[in-house]
Amino acid sequence: MPFRKLHPHLLENLERLEIETPTPFQKSSIPVIKSGINVFAFAKKGSGKTTALVLTTLQKLKCEAVGDAPRAVVLVENKERVLELYDAFAEYTKYSTVRLYASYEQLHIDVQKSEIYMGVDVLITTPKTLHNLFLTNGVSISELKIVSVDDAEFLSNKKESTGLIAMAASIKKSQFVLYAEKPHPQLERLKSHFMEHSRTVKA
Repeated sequence: MPFRKLHPHLLENLERLEIETPTPFQKSSIPVIKSGINVFAFAKKGSGKTTALVLTTLQKLKCEAVGDAPRAVVLVENKERVLELYDAFAEYTKYSTVRLYASYEQLHIDVQKSEIYMGVDVLITTPKTLHNLFLTNGVSISELKIVSVDDAEFLSNKKESTGLIAMAASIKKSQFVLYAEKPHPQLERLKSHFMEHSRTVKA
């Protein structure tokens, strides 16, 4: 299979979903993201950005549950996108121990805190919700290995990016990957906060 050096569980799921070859974007971006550096990944809609995000996140976590604190955070704009990404991840975590959690503003913060406390590997949420969870000791970020932002254009809104910048200042070791259709000045500014030494991939 042309998806090289991915975890066997991911390869099995790609085969089950009848996905045989990576898109040009996936071919160029997945090896760079797997290397562990911070990445800006730019490509048009329909190029396979979300699938690349799912594959590289689960690859980083070795497709298994470990501990209780989230090891991956995926940030999106709103509840609708949270639920879409949850479904996208669920396609690849079948028959694995990976625990997904969909977190959004409309869900009571105390409910989220108690459910996250039970153990989560991949937390899919919005910057505002994540910030609120962090401020109320509802989530630990000590074990984070990768933080990805899908359709990161919404970070051009200063309120959205400010919450992420504040959070990122407390995250010490994590890799950051931002996916968007094209560069934006507000995204460029993130280089001085948590995207230093980043690589850019375009397709």
